[in-house]
Amino acid sequence: MSKVPMDVVTDIFHRLPVKTLLRFRSLSKPYFSLIDDPDFTNAHLDRSIKTRSNLNIILKGLHLYSVEFDALDNAVPIDYPLSSGAGTEAFGSCNGILAFRLTDKNLALYNPSTRQFRRLPVSEIEPPPFDSCKSGYIFYGFGQDVKTNDYKVVRMVQFNKSDDEDDEGIFYDYEVKVYSLKNDSWRKITKLPCYLRFMFQFFYHLLHRRGYGVLAGGVLHWVMPPRIELGPRNRIVGFDLGNEEFIEVPQPECADKNYLLDVAALEGRLCAVCNYDQEKIDVWTMKEYGVKQSWTKLISIQRTRTITTLTFLKPLAYSKQLDMILVEINSQKFAWYDLQKKKMRSVKIGGSPGTFGAEVYIGSLIQIEDPKRLEIEKQNEQDELKNRNRKNRDDFLSKGFKLVL
Repeated sequence: MSKVPMDVVTDIFHRLPVKTLLRFRSLSKPYFSLIDDPDFTNAHLDRSIKTRSNLNIILKGLHLYSVEFDALDNAVPIDYPLSSGAGTEAFGSCNGILAFRLTDKNLALYNPSTRQFRRLPVSEIEPPPFDSCKSGYIFYGFGQDVKTNDYKVVRMVQFNKSDDEDDEGIFYDYEVKVYSLKNDSWRKITKLPCYLRFMFQFFYHLLHRRGYGVLAGGVLHWVMPPRIELGPRNRIVGFDLGNEEFIEVPQPECADKNYLLDVAALEGRLCAVCNYDQEKIDVWTMKEYGVKQSWTKLISIQRTRTITTLTFLKPLAYSKQLDMILVEINSQKFAWYDLQKKKMRSVKIGGSPGTFGAEVYIGSLIQIEDPKRLEIEKQNEQDELKNRNRKNRDDFLSKGFKLVL
């Protein structure tokens, strides 16, 4: 391989799985430098996205499991720091990085491929001043600001009156904070829309993990169901990770106005999932982000003998040939939906929990550790590689000398 031109090596390496590349880092110093180079890391990620390779599905139950998308056979427990205790939630995925909630204040980022784990600095929750109230439901989201190539975590905290006081009819402004991986710090967002204080609805947001933001077009999305205070319609609330402002996203024109709305993402595009009394579900995709007229109906599913209820449906990913879509149904099963035949075929995955939330993540080499510490570790690895090569050379010379004698 030492005689192979480096541009040829680079092209070959772009096509290899992440696990193989991580092993190849120890082959030589040039390979080590190439694989750790940010340009190579980003190019490898781009190719994986375009070719739909290195895809995995994370299953979120009491514990976290991973399933290889190409096989869809067995669920394997995800081993990560502090994984011994149940209760860790993965509230987002972007470019191979998972965002974890260990407790309300203990958040972390984790790359399952490289096994890099990074705790976020603690940011205290600050209730509104001059009022006796406590934190309530907390919304989370995670994604990338493409313009600055920064990864951000969003935390939105709802507040209630203290236990001994009546809080009926009282709505406080949320506390919204954004964490920047580049700056390793939190920033409070003060410009909030008036409707945000009405966002939380108990049964809607607790079911099916609806409090976790859906990333599409560089924007995190949540659904605000109809409220008396705001009128009889759903809202898609967006938070732009670039300018760090809230927006309201237009919805598709559904024939029946009485439906339960969910949002999802399919290959980076926003999807609207319209559930009509658990009898029928339509899935729409927004082909051009922010343009109402670009909403296109993608899937329409009705109850069958095998699927007796349709409480929840989430599109996950296209097949390699783009002729089918993998969907999660009722947080209990998977199925392939054939876009041509308009039919579904069940998928059974061994070792999966009884109920779960599913999310797609892509294997990547994206680094999330502190750059200074990473540089020290890289230097240590290179020194270790030099020492190992020196030792191998000395052993070889020593053995060769003995043979000559």
